[in-house]
Amino acid sequence: MAGEFELIARYLMRDERREGSQRETRGSDAFTALGQGDDCALVVPAPGTQLAISTDMLVSGRHFLPDTDPYGLGHKALAVNLSDLAAMGAEPRAFTLALALPNADPTWLAAFSDGMYALAAEHGCRLIGGDTTRGPLTLSLTVFGEIPAGQALRRDGAREDDDIWVSGVLGDARLGLDLLLGKWADRLDEADRAAAVAALERPTPRVALGRALRGVATAALDLSDGLVGDLGHLMTRSGLGARVLPDALPHAPRLAALPREAALACMLAGGDDYELCFTAPPAARDTVAALSARPALAGLRLTRIGTMTRPDDRPEADRARPTFVDANGGILDLPLRGFDHFDAERTD
Repeated sequence: MAGEFELIARYLMRDERREGSQRETRGSDAFTALGQGDDCALVVPAPGTQLAISTDMLVSGRHFLPDTDPYGLGHKALAVNLSDLAAMGAEPRAFTLALALPNADPTWLAAFSDGMYALAAEHGCRLIGGDTTRGPLTLSLTVFGEIPAGQALRRDGAREDDDIWVSGVLGDARLGLDLLLGKWADRLDEADRAAAVAALERPTPRVALGRALRGVATAALDLSDGLVGDLGHLMTRSGLGARVLPDALPHAPRLAALPREAALACMLAGGDDYELCFTAPPAARDTVAALSARPALAGLRLTRIGTMTRPDDRPEADRARPTFVDANGGILDLPLRGFDHFDAERTD
């Protein structure tokens, strides 16, 4: 059986193997002064930039099913972290990986690293260090990005009367999980089933959109735990309320095959969408709409779903939940909530 350092060298040090003798201690790019191989990596952010750092953990049985395709898992482990950089408008530069494995399976590791490195190459993001150990399958990544000083998108900048926007479509990832758990398969054809599972297992981090929103959006965050909970975080940080029109939520036609209540639950509380939710003033509507025409965004759908409001007089526990309204402004009772990692009743 291969030892820890042999596994690291074979599967997790591809940049170092590829560059080999071409690499000196200063590294292969301006950001990474020293990559893997020492006790610490050394990074040098460009002048006039701020360093954006985020960590996410994926645990088998909590965030993904134990038999998840390892290539897709390698992709997703990095994608969910790149999504955090996207939400801040940051440019990905590097990441570290802490990996706990129940056993050292070379076939699994090869596929996992293939998925991870493919997405890393797409975004010019370099693996610069980490750790491995034996234990329940757990993936913890920390990503590093750069943002021009003072241009970071934050959660606390929304203003009253700002529009609320989301990118892409919502609900496919939760539908994909339901399909893997044996639900709804008889309502969908093979292509729709495959597309929903792909949305769950291989999300697309909206890095290019995050960059494009600098100077346009007033606040932003990514949708990892469901729109209900994540928009609530933005509301809390900005000290505002929000009114959302469920009928305006963008979704793939396949969700129409589900009962309306189930479809709304997928879109509002399903989680794992990794789309961006952001706010912008009404005067910026044409600017936001025009972003989809940029080549880097490849026609990405951007949808206005509601409005930021002054805080309402609901009980404090409910103030971090958006108010849902119909097209006539009537209030809808939708008792949905986002994903909670410490909710013992949930196993997804």
